Amino acid sequence: MQKALVWLRRDLRLYDQAALSHALKESKQVWLAFVFDTDILKPLLKGELDANGLKHDRRVDFIWQGLAQIDQSLRQQGGGLIVRFGKPIECIPKIAQELGAEAVLTNHDYEPSAIARDQKVSNALEKLGIAFESFKDQVIFEKKEILTNSNTVFSIFTPYKNNWLKTLQEKDLAAYECTAKPGQFTPIPKKLDLAFPSLDSMGFCSTGIESYLPPGSEGGQAFLEDFLARIDQYQIGRDFPAIKGVSYLSTHLRFGMLSIRGLVREAHRRMLAGSMGATIWLSELIWRDFYFMILSNHPRLADGVSFKPDYDNIAWESGAQAKKLFTAWCEGKTGYPLVDAAMHQLNQSGYMHNRLRMVVASFLTKDLGIDWRWGEAYFAEHLNDFELSSNNGGWQWASSSGCDAQPYFRIFNPITQSEKFDSEGKFIRRYLPQLEKLSKKTIHAPWTAGHIELEAAGITLGKDYPLPIVDHDEARKKTLVRYSVVKKIA
Repeated sequence: MQKALVWLRRDLRLYDQAALSHALKESKQVWLAFVFDTDILKPLLKGELDANGLKHDRRVDFIWQGLAQIDQSLRQQGGGLIVRFGKPIECIPKIAQELGAEAVLTNHDYEPSAIARDQKVSNALEKLGIAFESFKDQVIFEKKEILTNSNTVFSIFTPYKNNWLKTLQEKDLAAYECTAKPGQFTPIPKKLDLAFPSLDSMGFCSTGIESYLPPGSEGGQAFLEDFLARIDQYQIGRDFPAIKGVSYLSTHLRFGMLSIRGLVREAHRRMLAGSMGATIWLSELIWRDFYFMILSNHPRLADGVSFKPDYDNIAWESGAQAKKLFTAWCEGKTGYPLVDAAMHQLNQSGYMHNRLRMVVASFLTKDLGIDWRWGEAYFAEHLNDFELSSNNGGWQWASSSGCDAQPYFRIFNPITQSEKFDSEGKFIRRYLPQLEKLSKKTIHAPWTAGHIELEAAGITLGKDYPLPIVDHDEARKKTLVRYSVVKKIA
């Protein structure tokens, strides 16, 4: 090939990137493009706007800053990044045609809407005589690459993981070479070399996310180096939200600013050397592959149905009271400090600790009796690392409706979870400063504090901090009745 265009989506890096590597091998001239997809962004513009009529969405800002890094790197090598705001079905064929590209190369996406989009783009390119090539890049194993002994798709994680590890070979983790030859990254033709669409021109504002989550491969690499220095203690610290125990790499991985092959390579090497922390972290990375595989083979999940169809017979709470309870959950005003602190963490930063994702999801579905889909949608709107497959999988796990989910009768107690995983109340105090003066015993359930302690702490329950909106023991009984419709198949 003489000319090729690489279409970036969720692979925002210039190293170990499958489509880019193939383009550099096959073509003398290579350009890269990214499209801020209006079909994805316009729904995000709904809801509350700032004084300038702009939407606060950390992810769009994070992507924009990551793209600026890529553009800077490409320009240092003689090229540049073409960025557009519009529909890929219109932008990509037009850019490819104007460049005279013989092929557009990209990496697989596994969400049904993205697959449909790619097919439309491929069809449009075909009419122009331009090839469309796609490669596996964001997972180690995809689709039906890991199957049971009877050649069926797994639905239980542990045997999937065992087969995944058994199948893994060195070639599966080999990095793609992405070093360009001099002149291979070609300057963008003047008529195409337009300024990046600004955040505000797309309806979004700057969010300041870079102050705590540095974007791009540079930010991801810095976070990775920090994590590798403490990975051997991962299995000890990962469940405690008040300490620095997890990797904090999920957002960079979500947008492909880090390579999954590189992460698995590090984890696997350290696992073989005997690191328990690396072993547990590798298992978490395999969960990610597992959920991608599940969505790929069960695309109906993107339509909001339960993996276990019988669980769609559950009668969730509805009406004004359900909406009131849901609002309290969203705003961190349930009266259960660990739940509320977790929701404040999400609302303030776009991040929530993994242990707390399970706690708040269990609370919404099994204490409040609210449809898991409501929580799934809220997370989809607020999580920096939102990933359809993992988000859907996590919510269905918590509500017991998914593959390999927790049993319907397993209901997290928000108080004991708090006492176990935030025993000193440090995490709670960070996000609920009004409870700061409570003892480490009563901070998990402020309503159990005596009048004297509450007065000394300056707390009036119902005013400074809400009373519990539901009694956990009573809610548990209701949940067991609610789930009785699926008891026979659980």
